[in-house]
Amino acid sequence: MTDFSVQTKPQSVKWTIRSPRQSDLERLADIYLAVRRETFVWVDPASFRHEDFKAHTQGEHLWLAEAPNGEAAGFMTLWAPDDFIHMLYVSKFWRGQGIGAALLAALPDWPHKKYRLKCLVKNDRANAFYRSKGFIVTGSGTSAEGDYEEMSFYPAV
Repeated sequence: MTDFSVQTKPQSVKWTIRSPRQSDLERLADIYLAVRRETFVWVDPASFRHEDFKAHTQGEHLWLAEAPNGEAAGFMTLWAPDDFIHMLYVSKFWRGQGIGAALLAALPDWPHKKYRLKCLVKNDRANAFYRSKGFIVTGSGTSAEGDYEEMSFYPAV
């Protein structure tokens, strides 16, 4: 995976999207734990553990969003065999600054390829973000964290 920078809007932050190094993984686990506890307020926060990150990312492609100051600000994972975006998490401090769009732009052949994901129904912010990027609801289900919608991105023809 090649490192590259993405600038999402004029005068916006330039994010470096890259493969994480071994030394980045603890910080990504911190982000994963903190965001889940902050966002999924309807779930007992004790059910989320720091070691979940390693278990939940096994076999997935992983991208790190690095701020200009070198801080790991967010990450995304992809289960490549199904073009399934498993995770996209952004640290609370960095939200709303284009990291999500920059991470999506790092996907192979984005936006000319179909991708899928699941988004918890109660996660209003994430739902609004994915819809704004062109994802549409294509299914639904229930997980340990609650009801979710399966969403798909279809490239324009």
